[in-house]
Amino acid sequence: MSANEVHTDEATGSTHVASVDMKLEVVVLPVADVDRATKFYTSLGWRQDVTPPGSGVVQFTPPGAAASIHFGADLTTAATGSAKGYLIVSDIEAARDQLAAVGIEVTVFHRGPNGPVAGPDPDRGSYNSLASFSDPDGNTWLLQEVTTRLPGRVDTTITSFGSARDLATALRRAAAAHGKHEERTGEEDPNWPQWYAEYMVAEQSGAQPPT
Repeated sequence: MSANEVHTDEATGSTHVASVDMKLEVVVLPVADVDRATKFYTSLGWRQDVTPPGSGVVQFTPPGAAASIHFGADLTTAATGSAKGYLIVSDIEAARDQLAAVGIEVTVFHRGPNGPVAGPDPDRGSYNSLASFSDPDGNTWLLQEVTTRLPGRVDTTITSFGSARDLATALRRAAAAHGKHEERTGEEDPNWPQWYAEYMVAEQSGAQPPT
């Protein structure tokens, strides 16, 4: 271990090892039919990534995601269909329509005081609207609509959008909030680009948005 990876607290004498980035890369799905699973995830519009020849591994990456899924023969001892994954979307209804367009059955619901209620959250509160679907093997995916992150969940120095759709949706939310801002102030805001930018960054990082 190199010297710059170890730090000693002179006051206590305790030694600390510097943290190393550990980025989630792949989740393995248990499937019974590799060809059928390949066809299914291709239909979702997920990117099929190149894998080493002869590895027997099939890899797909969801749009805008940093992590991927793997499946193939003898990759896991888990029971077929036992996996459950979570996907974040900026518009639960648009995501539902996209999946339904390729023949996938999707159930949309939101959290009510007495349990799940059919349909998206009436107020479209962040984290409250969900949808679920399964692949042919029974592996389950849960979609969650997240527009404003909880504090501390995202690096506040990094703001990015996975697609033009996500960016456009964020701009629409900023426009709606800015309209209310101008109503409160009673005047037009000539510096609206700065306001939009601050609002969109705050949404992603969980910081307090401008009002």
